[in-house]
Amino acid sequence: MVTDNSFDVLIIGSGAAGLTLALHLPGHVKVAVLAKSMLEEGSTLYAQGGISAVTRATDTFESHIADTLDAGASLNNPDTVRFTIEKAPAAIRWLVELGVPFTPGTDSGDKFHLTREGGHSTRRVLHAADATGRAMETTLAGAARARANITLLEHHIAIDLITGKKLGLAHNRCVGAYVLNRDQQRVETFMARNVVLATGGASKVYLYTSNPDTSSGDGIAMAWRAGCRVANMEFNQFHPTCLY
Repeated sequence: MVTDNSFDVLIIGSGAAGLTLALHLPGHVKVAVLAKSMLEEGSTLYAQGGISAVTRATDTFESHIADTLDAGASLNNPDTVRFTIEKAPAAIRWLVELGVPFTPGTDSGDKFHLTREGGHSTRRVLHAADATGRAMETTLAGAARARANITLLEHHIAIDLITGKKLGLAHNRCVGAYVLNRDQQRVETFMARNVVLATGGASKVYLYTSNPDTSSGDGIAMAWRAGCRVANMEFNQFHPTCLY
């Protein structure tokens, strides 16, 4: 049981985003990662298809960017698209070094076995057999468990962010969160110099969805209550076969 709930960085969410951030922080930084359920449970675990990245000499960033903007009906933020695509190869290399077992190439000369999915003009989707998300999440979780500076708290649900405004202070900086410890059935106060929301989406608000129960939009709601801007809430992704 945690007795000191003060951290340098409090990460709310234990999927690929949250664990990746935790692993990239220096070893002297005191980090806490909150998981609503078990550490590995979440949307990352159930993702099957793969990850798109430019890894072949015949592929280009510009082609990947054009495909992405076209698939998004140009509603995407071009700067965000470019940033993500140009950083993708380095992210893949980091995941490989961490131990994610991407399926290797066969006789094509490619390092990885690449597939072509909807919206892509060429093969650029890496995968780990047919359970890419599970391979990523279990690898990231294992690496996080091995880090002495990372405290992993399962069955902890963030209820609301603590801001200066809510405390009656002049500033409105986020300084922590109120968290339900499900095992102890009590609300605990977590304080942190930096609070990160890595809580995923809200697709579980729909009756029919292939996403897990944890995808309930808690982080978006907490951010909105704290004064953050919320946009593009109409965009939710889940596998269309669950509608038929």
